Amino acid sequence: MIPEIRIEDYDYSLPDGRIAKYPLARRDSSKLLEYRDGTVSEHVFHDIPDLIPSDSIMVFNDTKVVPARLHFQRETGAHIEVFCLEPVFPSEYNLIFAQTSSCRWKCIVGNVKKWKSDVLSLYNPDSDPSVSGLDLKAVLIERDGETSVVEFTWNGGLPFSRVLEICGSIPIPPYLNRETEAIDQERYQTLYARFRGSVAAPTAGLHFTDDVLQRIKAKGVDMETVCLHVGAGTFLPVKSSEISGHTMHREPFVVKRGFLEDLRRGGRPVTAVGTTSVRTLESLYYIGVKCIENGRPEDIGQWMPYEKDYAYTLEEALDAIIGYLDSNSLDELKAGTRIIIVPGYRFRVVDILVTNFHQPKSTLLLLISAFVDGDWRRIYDYALSHDFRFLSYGDSSVLFRKKK
Repeated sequence: MIPEIRIEDYDYSLPDGRIAKYPLARRDSSKLLEYRDGTVSEHVFHDIPDLIPSDSIMVFNDTKVVPARLHFQRETGAHIEVFCLEPVFPSEYNLIFAQTSSCRWKCIVGNVKKWKSDVLSLYNPDSDPSVSGLDLKAVLIERDGETSVVEFTWNGGLPFSRVLEICGSIPIPPYLNRETEAIDQERYQTLYARFRGSVAAPTAGLHFTDDVLQRIKAKGVDMETVCLHVGAGTFLPVKSSEISGHTMHREPFVVKRGFLEDLRRGGRPVTAVGTTSVRTLESLYYIGVKCIENGRPEDIGQWMPYEKDYAYTLEEALDAIIGYLDSNSLDELKAGTRIIIVPGYRFRVVDILVTNFHQPKSTLLLLISAFVDGDWRRIYDYALSHDFRFLSYGDSSVLFRKKK
């Protein structure tokens, strides 16, 4: 049954001055709120290795933010911003980034009504020769609601990944209310980012330094990775009065078979770094259900966890995925998820969550409420009254789920 949840019940006052517009000088110097057994305490992020159980698994999202924002200009002088969302042709990220002359993307286009049938040229106000030599062009192929399919063509034989590095900019969150700056190229990216594809950073990971990661490893924590490419939908506000009216965006993810084996052994607390890791890990259970019932993995719809209380254990679900991979000689699971985690959700995998502080009336705040069994307001009241910084470049928290 789809939960009946009023989004107004997940509102709070967030003054603009509490939104961190820039990162701190040191990644691990941010404040860290700990929520454990219903009690709130305060630390510095550098201390997080002391708080994570040594017998646990810690899961990081190693997606990499791409400079997906491009600025074009019509012959009339009008500026058109094109924001690459996900591959259309080729449809695989690794293949589209390797293209050397043309490709098609699903995009969000600013001023799209001003773009008729003309071919756009990249805006290059400084006449940068490395940009002009590429002669990057954009053609509007089709419009589909809020998104459009755009074909890019360029000269020089460079892969599209390099074209974006030369011509694009990092798409920082709109609530920062500023243009992308040089500092964002480095700091709106985790140190362990590997696989290109996200248009938004998994921001819980921005606090980790090499020192913190080494100390976590030295403690004996099993450090694992998943890869979920974060879409622009993560910033979409909930416009409906009831959460049942909100449509979640699809995000693709990849999980290695070896990690599924580690997770299958069980008996250890699982710490997810960021809500994207939570959504990936919790989706695994339902992917396993699909494998049990339909014989193969399928994308997870946003309401599947609420349609019925599945009786399968996590171990049975993971066994089904591993069995499917083995029977098809695959070493990784590739799937997509639209899962929405709201109060009433039954967590199957994650015990501990490292996360920043999220926007009012957002799906991410609903996820936090579900994780802390409805106690989100006490956590956020503490953060607001103790000068914590909010949102992507803000401070962090480590939340321990109550055992039932």
